[in-house]
Amino acid sequence: MKQTGGKGKAPPARARRRRLPRHVRHAVYWALLVIAVAGFYGGIIAGRTPAGQAFMAQTVDGFVGMTAAIGLVVTNIEVEGRETTDAATVMAALSAARGTPILSVSPNRAKEQLEKLPWVRSATIERRLPGTLFVRLVERRPLAVWQHGGIQQLIDREGAVIAVEDLSRFARLPIVVGDDAAPNAAALIDTLASEPELAARVTAAVRVGGRRWNLRIDDVIDVLLPEEGAAPAWSRLAELERANALLKRDVQTVDLRLPDRLVLRVNAPPAPQATPVKKAGKPT
Repeated sequence: MKQTGGKGKAPPARARRRRLPRHVRHAVYWALLVIAVAGFYGGIIAGRTPAGQAFMAQTVDGFVGMTAAIGLVVTNIEVEGRETTDAATVMAALSAARGTPILSVSPNRAKEQLEKLPWVRSATIERRLPGTLFVRLVERRPLAVWQHGGIQQLIDREGAVIAVEDLSRFARLPIVVGDDAAPNAAALIDTLASEPELAARVTAAVRVGGRRWNLRIDDVIDVLLPEEGAAPAWSRLAELERANALLKRDVQTVDLRLPDRLVLRVNAPPAPQATPVKKAGKPT
C-alpha cells in the first residue's frame, strides 16, 4: 500500500505479468465494453427471476475474470490522509490485495466499511484503471474529553464520539462536562484559543443550564462566564491577569456574568490560633 499525505510512503509494487500485445488488448477492451453494455440490458430482463439472477451472477464473474486476464488487477493501492488509522485496518476494509481483479472491488462497499472505523470521518475510493485503487481519508480530530453520565468519551469538533477505549494519551485535552457539552465544545474552545496563555491553564469546563460555561483554572479557581458576550469577558480576564496577576492571588471564584463589573470571592483567611495560657508557678 502506498500512502500519500500520511506517516510514510512505500513504493508501489509492480506485479510481474505477461502482457498481451497492444493491438490485442485494444480489441479485447472493445469486446468487453460491448459485452458489458449487452449484459447490462440483458440483466434488467433476466434479473427479474431467480434463475436469471443466478445466470447474471455467473456472467458477471466470468466478465471480471476476463478483465483480470488482460491485466485489470490491483497492482497498487494509494492512501491519502491516513494519520491515525492503522494501515492493516484500511486494507481489511477494502477487501482487496495485489492481484485482485480491480473491477471486483466495490467503491461503495469499501466506502461504507471505511466510514465505520472510529477515526474515519469520510472516505472516497476510486478505481484508476488499469491497476490502481486510490483512497482518500478524512480523519476525525480529537477536540476534548466529554464527561457525562459518569463516563468519559473522546469527541471531535462536531461533538461526535470517537470510539477509543484508552484515553490516557489524550490527557492534555480539556474536559467538558454536561449532557449538552459535546455539541457546544468547539465554540467554547475557539473562544478560549483567543487567549492561548490563559487557555492552557483551563483544566475543565462545565456546561450550566444549557446556556453558559463555568471554567476551572489551575484546578482550583472557578471562572463563571456569561451567557452572552463570553468572548469579551474572557479577553477582559486575560488582560487583568497580565496586568495584575489576578489569578495568582488567593482567589476562589471569578464571576464575569455582569458586563460592567467583576466579582471576586477569595478564600477565607485561616482562623488565628489562640495563644496558650502559661500556668502560674507554685508559691514559695
